[in-house]
Amino acid sequence: MHVVIMGCGRVGSTLARSLEDRNHTVSIIDSEPDAFRRLGPGFNGDKITGIGFDQEVLEKAGIRRADAFAAVSSGDNSNIIAARVARESFGIQQVVARIYDPGRAEVYQRLGITTVATVKWTADQVLRRLLPAGAEPDYRDPSGTIRLDHVPVTDVWIGHRTVEFQEQARCRIAWIDRLGEGVLPTRDSVIQEGDLLHIVMREENAQRAYQVFNNGPQEH
Repeated sequence: MHVVIMGCGRVGSTLARSLEDRNHTVSIIDSEPDAFRRLGPGFNGDKITGIGFDQEVLEKAGIRRADAFAAVSSGDNSNIIAARVARESFGIQQVVARIYDPGRAEVYQRLGITTVATVKWTADQVLRRLLPAGAEPDYRDPSGTIRLDHVPVTDVWIGHRTVEFQEQARCRIAWIDRLGEGVLPTRDSVIQEGDLLHIVMREENAQRAYQVFNNGPQEH
């Protein structure tokens, strides 16, 4: 892939190096030439000085051959404008914009621009580590309808089939972390001691799912 990045701050420079480490080509844009020092001497991509939503600057960065565009500067407005230009003027489908304002992030997410709401994401990460399991999900879709939680297995479900848990809790086990590896459950899978379950469910069903998870299987 060829990826164009707008913003060579800590996020942009880290992203650029990570993409190069994965053998992708990168062009990175920043209005301040000194910002490129964050890339280090080993960076082999193109460094373009300019405004990231200027079409001529994007052309220099190879936007017409790009597979993806990331707007990760420190300005919400600049990131959104650049993301829209990349998508609407150059037809780039894989576009991500970093947004500090979580309210605006949700609006643009619904308009089809993938956003990373930095402040909300960080706060959510802290909350998930402070609060008991189930209080905050790992992920909630932009509409607020679907959530993904990870929960350590309770003793009452050890030895029972994953299908039984899913039917009673009205949720789906997306995958299981077991002995350091990810496992996709089948109809014959059995929950084992030490499993970490990654559960997908509707938001309004979360309370029921956790009751079933904690209380154990209902005998028929």
